[in-house]
Amino acid sequence: MKKENSKYRKKENSEENRREVFWGDNDYSFEGIKVVPLGGLGEVGRNMMVLEWKDEAIIVDIGLNFPEEKTPGVDYVIPNISYLEKNKKKIMGVVLTHGHYDHIGAIPYILDKIGNPPLFGSALTLGITKKRQEEFPLQPKLKLNEIKEGDKIHMGSFSVEFFHQNHNVPDGHGVIIETPAGNIVHTSDFKFDLTPTNAPPTSFDRLTEIASRGVLLLMSDSTGAESEGRSLSEKVIAENLSTIFEKAKGRVITATFASLINRVQDIITLSEKYGRKVVVEGYGMKTNIEIAKNLQLIKTQKGTIIPSEKAADYPDNKITILSTGAQGEGNAALMRILSKQHRFFQLKKGDTVVLSSSVIPGNERAVQNLKDDIMRQGADIFHSQMMDIHAKGHAQEEELREMIRIMSPQFFMPIHGQYSMMASHAKIAREEGVPKNNIALIDNGFILKVDKEKIDISKKAVPVSPVMVDGSGIGDVGGVVLHDRMELAESGIFVVIAVIDKKTRRIKNSPDIISRGFIYLRESQILLTEVRKKIMEIVSKGGKNNKDVKEIKPEIKTKLESFLYSKTGRRPLVLPVVIEV
Repeated sequence: MKKENSKYRKKENSEENRREVFWGDNDYSFEGIKVVPLGGLGEVGRNMMVLEWKDEAIIVDIGLNFPEEKTPGVDYVIPNISYLEKNKKKIMGVVLTHGHYDHIGAIPYILDKIGNPPLFGSALTLGITKKRQEEFPLQPKLKLNEIKEGDKIHMGSFSVEFFHQNHNVPDGHGVIIETPAGNIVHTSDFKFDLTPTNAPPTSFDRLTEIASRGVLLLMSDSTGAESEGRSLSEKVIAENLSTIFEKAKGRVITATFASLINRVQDIITLSEKYGRKVVVEGYGMKTNIEIAKNLQLIKTQKGTIIPSEKAADYPDNKITILSTGAQGEGNAALMRILSKQHRFFQLKKGDTVVLSSSVIPGNERAVQNLKDDIMRQGADIFHSQMMDIHAKGHAQEEELREMIRIMSPQFFMPIHGQYSMMASHAKIAREEGVPKNNIALIDNGFILKVDKEKIDISKKAVPVSPVMVDGSGIGDVGGVVLHDRMELAESGIFVVIAVIDKKTRRIKNSPDIISRGFIYLRESQILLTEVRKKIMEIVSKGGKNNKDVKEIKPEIKTKLESFLYSKTGRRPLVLPVVIEV
């Protein structure tokens, strides 16, 4: 392979699947656009997309993902930006489509590392972004630029125009990106809702007008591609919630995502309709309601929202508690109410609990335990498996078909979703007449080159291995640390402390042993005696061969792991500590 116009290296880390890693080039003869996904493909979350034209680049979204079972102890997972750090002089600006953390949540960890480029987004999106940035006082001040429906901004050779999209957070937009190669449409997260409760409906006239300009490439949300039919309208949800409020005889305790501003407004409106005061619980919920109220995206009557300590002044049938915690999060407001750790509220018979959210994959067990606890304490419960009280914010099969038919793109790229979701979306595009060779089904890191005639998926890829945020550390937790954490969780730890005489090369005293999560020492005396004998045997033989401490430690670890497995069938993490005196 020629090296004249590119810098590349072989990836040593198996996490990149031994792909050739690309760091950027200076070959500007290509008269097309490079699309570089740094996150959001083959996963739900961590959305970040880079578009390049010669020596200019723009970014769409900078999102995070939440930890899974394979990332214990991690707070967030953010995109790998090593490619952008090497090419940050190209970056003209960042377009933010909407205010969900999987699209804006990584900004505090990333923006200063790529030159602190200007941010463009709606009032609510920027409001949430700005509020979150306050938690990071050492970061540079953000360059925020508010946009509205129909606004067009110019960044070098790119022109970006925003169009309204229905989602489950207000003020969301898709974008039309005008480039020298042609128009690219990025739908962002969307659904077609003709009867939303607190937002304008989908404007098909607007979508048709966009399509009339010609669409070179359509990049479309794939999250709902495996679901048949159409997504539910928020109007249906509001009607079902109204039925619950009408029949509730005690307090109504609602739990939903703090980002579902439209749902929050519906709950407040229904509370006012049935004469209830509203108590807001949960930091995220309070923060988002404050931001939305300031922007007139949430409206309340005077005196509707009251402090928690004032709830006792009203009968139970006049109180709504609006809280976080529908996923069974241990520190969320609903869980503190259930566990009787809340300062003002405890669950009791006569309460009606409404879980108005979907279950995030991986949280199934926590949510089931939550439902069990609610019912054990005698409260009534309603959730989305019982009736339609939650609508996902993503277009399903029929809506995705409709978007493709309207846009009639020359090329198509499914985005935002697990690989099976994107593959299903690609199949939908083929069925709607997009030629197979005009569809780019790719993973994070691979580079899509698109011009007026063709698309090409590069065999080279930029680094995209996930970056972990753990406390104040960013990127210092990797595969080895996570592997150790998994081992500790599954098999425990076994520490042996041996003190060796420098002269005799023998253990001075019986080795000390510490076990956590492996065996209970008091009930394992026979095994401990055998372990100590084994350690002394290993050290004694090592001493005869004049091995120093650095050589003896790994030998103790290896042989003790085999010995413990032969005796217990388990493999704890063995940590030998050898001290010479």
